[in-house]
Amino acid sequence: MRVRLYRRQGEEFAGSGRLILQVDGDFLDLSSQLLADGQADSPAELACQGFFDPARLSDWLNRVDLAPTAAIGEAEALLPPLMPRDVGKVLCLGKNFAAHAAEFSEEVPAEPMFFNKAPECMVGNNVTVSPPGDYSGRLDHEAELAVVIGPKAHRVTLDKAMQHVCGYAIANDLSLRSLQGRDRKQGYPWFRSKNFDGACPIGPCFLPSGQLDPGQLDLRAEVNGELRQSANTRDMVISIPEAISYLSGHMTLNTGDIILMGTPAGVGPLANGDEVVCSIEQMGRLRTRIRRNGP
Repeated sequence: MRVRLYRRQGEEFAGSGRLILQVDGDFLDLSSQLLADGQADSPAELACQGFFDPARLSDWLNRVDLAPTAAIGEAEALLPPLMPRDVGKVLCLGKNFAAHAAEFSEEVPAEPMFFNKAPECMVGNNVTVSPPGDYSGRLDHEAELAVVIGPKAHRVTLDKAMQHVCGYAIANDLSLRSLQGRDRKQGYPWFRSKNFDGACPIGPCFLPSGQLDPGQLDLRAEVNGELRQSANTRDMVISIPEAISYLSGHMTLNTGDIILMGTPAGVGPLANGDEVVCSIEQMGRLRTRIRRNGP
């Protein structure tokens, strides 16, 4: 059973769009039934309830009458599958691909290095993002695998870490590179360069865990059809279990929290009118258009 969750714009439903369930080739309107059942429309919370267990989901679909809806088109504008209200924190691994560290003439950190993006920066598929109006420096794309936390994780061991993953998405860690460089020279954190409206496109869908092997996925980014980034998640220095174990030893990871697993080599500047397409095999394509006043 192939399962994906999308969040469609347009018809508002409790202020958060409509959750669309794809089961194999069928697209079904999930929001009304979730409301009738008294269930939250957070994919992470649904996963924690066992909603995506194949046998349970099949039985549920046989008992309810979900209305079919139009298929999700690749060019359709979507909301993030997880809304900012459902995400406590977005934690991002820096320099987790050796070739990416090398392209900035740097070493892979001796221990995992994380920074954060505010959930309010999240936007969905096929949106237009602009850097702050007074910013004229370099704006970079960074294609990444997003890991969504399901059951709460606190001081988790490596062998238990994947039990706390409920699903995956594609992310684009948009970065104000020139500002990041200036802040680093002054010893400032990366917060300004990683957090602005639209700085974290994520989508196009949520894939429940068990649908794929996250350790063997091709990851790519194209700008205006030109390939910029290409790698495989097996090239990550810190694995998903290692990231979860490390982070949960410092702070509790809660349901809906997101970990961005780092970007491969090939990051580069974006100009006004550029279209970035980040893709991960079996997960679709996340499109972002860029509008800016400067270079």
